[in-house]
Amino acid sequence: MCGIAGFADITPREGTITAHRARLKAMCDVMRHRGPDDEGGHVEPGVAIGMRRLSIIDLSTGHQPIHNETRHVWVVFNGEIYNYRELRETLEAAGHRFYTASDTETIVHGYEEWGEQVFSRLRGMFGIAIWDARKQTLLVARDRPGIKPLYYAEADGRLFFASEAKCLLVNPEIDREIDPAALDHYLAYLYTPRDRSIFRGIRKLLPGHFLRLRDGRVSVERYWQLPAVETFCGSEADALDELERTLATAVESHLLSDVPIGAFLSGGIDSSLVVALMARVSQRPVKTFSIGFEESEFNELPHARRVASHLGTEHHEFVVRPDATRILDRLIWHFDEPFADSSAIPTWYVSELARQHVTVVLSGDGGDELFGGYDRYLPHPHVQSFDRLAPGVGRALASAAWRALPHGARGKNFLRHVSRDGQGRYLDSVTFFHADERQSLLSPDVRAALGRWDAERFFSAPFERLSRLPFAAQMMAFDFETYLPEDCLTKVDRMSMAHSIESRVPLLDHRVIEFAASLPAAMKISAGRRKHLLKEVAFRLVPRELLERPKQGFGVPIGHWFRGSMRDVFGDVLTSASARQRGYFNGAFVDRILDEHLAGRRDHSLRLWQLVVFELWHRQYVNQAAVAA
Repeated sequence: MCGIAGFADITPREGTITAHRARLKAMCDVMRHRGPDDEGGHVEPGVAIGMRRLSIIDLSTGHQPIHNETRHVWVVFNGEIYNYRELRETLEAAGHRFYTASDTETIVHGYEEWGEQVFSRLRGMFGIAIWDARKQTLLVARDRPGIKPLYYAEADGRLFFASEAKCLLVNPEIDREIDPAALDHYLAYLYTPRDRSIFRGIRKLLPGHFLRLRDGRVSVERYWQLPAVETFCGSEADALDELERTLATAVESHLLSDVPIGAFLSGGIDSSLVVALMARVSQRPVKTFSIGFEESEFNELPHARRVASHLGTEHHEFVVRPDATRILDRLIWHFDEPFADSSAIPTWYVSELARQHVTVVLSGDGGDELFGGYDRYLPHPHVQSFDRLAPGVGRALASAAWRALPHGARGKNFLRHVSRDGQGRYLDSVTFFHADERQSLLSPDVRAALGRWDAERFFSAPFERLSRLPFAAQMMAFDFETYLPEDCLTKVDRMSMAHSIESRVPLLDHRVIEFAASLPAAMKISAGRRKHLLKEVAFRLVPRELLERPKQGFGVPIGHWFRGSMRDVFGDVLTSASARQRGYFNGAFVDRILDEHLAGRRDHSLRLWQLVVFELWHRQYVNQAAVAA
C-alpha cells in the first residue's frame, strides 16, 4: 500500500532533473501518511514518477519504482495484486526475469508481455503509473470498483497525477478555483462528482479506466465495466453454493500479507461474513475492531461483541464521544475535498484503534450495493399506498402541490417524492439539499455560474445503460458506480490511510462483483427481504439469531451532538463572519435551517454538517491553501 504521484510533459519544455526531483519529492512528502516506510522516484527528462510506501509484501526488496530488465519500463503502484504469484509463474515461463518478490514487479513484466491489456489481468485494488521510455508513453490506471483513488490535472503543458489531490496542489500551475458544479453536487449528495473535483483544475480518474499520455495527447479509456445483464440460470441452491465458494476464495486471497492482519467488525451481515471466512482459514484468532457510541440507538458494540465471541476472535473496542470535534481539522485535511458523510468519524477512530495492533484490515464494504442491502431498494409502504389510491393524475397533482408549499411545510417532501418516476424517486431518496432548496441556499452569483448544470441530469447516462435490468438491479448498479466509490470507498481509504493502515475489501474482488451482477435481482431481494442471498450464506457460518436484526448502518449521533455539547461550536462556525463573507450561500436560508434545527422543529443535522464541513474545509484549502498537515 502506497501513495503515488508524478508528472510528464505534454509539450516539450525546459526543466532540470534537479528541479524535477525537488517537485516530485514535494508532491510525495505531503502524503507521507500513505507510506511512512519508504520513498522512491524515477526522474528523466520530461517525466517524474514517485511514491511513498507502506510495506506489506516483500518487506526487504520491494522498493519502488520497479523496472524491467532493460530499465526502460518503470512502475509505481498503490494497492495489492492478489493473483501476482500466478501471474509471475506465467511471465517467468515466458522468459521474464524478476529481481524482487513483490507484487509490483508483475505489473512491469505484465506490461511488457500484454501491453495495456495488463490492467484487465490484475486481480486486486490499485492505482498504477507506468512509464515506457522507448514509447515515451505514460499510463495511469485505477482498479475496477475504485477502491484506490487517482487524481489528475493538465496545466502549463504538463500532466500531473497523484493518489491525493493535495499532492497536485503543491504545483502552483494547478487551477485552485472552486468548481460551482462540484459544490452543487456536494450539497446534493455529500460528495463531489465522480469524474471531477471541487477544484476546477483537478479531475478524478474513473474506476475501471486508464489514462494515456503519448505524442502530446492525453486520452482516457475504459478497460472494465460492471456487467448490466443477469446471466445466472441456476437454482437458488446453486447460487448459494457458488456464492459461498466465490466469497471464500476472495477472502482467502486477501489474507496475503507479510505483516499483521485483522478486520473491522460491526456485527452486521457483511463484516461478520468476512470475519467468519477469515476465521475458517486462519490458524490464529482473527483480530477484530469495533466502534460504538454512548447513544444506545447508534451503538453496535453488543452485536459485534456477540459475533466476535462466537467466532473466537481477539476483539478490541472503542467508544466515540462528542469530543470528536478535536479531530475535525485533521479529518477534513485528509479528504482534500469537502466530504460530509459523518460516518468518517467512527471510521477514523476504528482505523486508529486497529493500527495499534495490525497494519492490514479487511472490511465488509460493497455488500449492500452488490446484494441489495439499502432501504431505498424497496418501495416505502406510504408511497405504495399513494400509488394505489392516486393512480394516473396523482403524480401531476402532487407535483403542483409540493411546488406551491413553502419551505418546511408538512408533507412537502413526501409530495415531491411521490410526484416523480422511479428514477426520480431513487435520486430524491439519496439527495440531502434538494434542487429547490439549493436554489434558496446558493447565492445568486453561484447560481449564475452554474448555468444549465443539473446534478440529477449528471446521472442520466448510467441509468440509460442499465435500463434493461429490473429497477431494483438498476438502483444497486447505480449505487455501485456512484455512491460506493465516491462515498464509501473514499471514506475508508482516506481514514485508514490517515493512520497508515491498509484496508482491503474482499467483497469487491472483481470475481465476486461479476458473479453478483449475474444474479437475478429477485435472488438478492426476495419477498421484501433485502440482501436475501448474502444473508443465507452468512447463516451457514454464523447463527441466524446473531445476525437477523434490523439494518443499523454506520450511523453517527450528529443530531444529538448538534443539540448538545457541539451546539455552540457548529453554530459559531456557520454564523461566523468568514462563512458569511464567502459569497457561496444565502445567510438568511442558513439561519432558517439552523434555527429550525436548534428549536427542535426539524432535523437538519446532516445538512448542517455539510455546511460545517464545507466551511472548515474552505479555511484549510482555500484560505490557507493547505498542503501540509
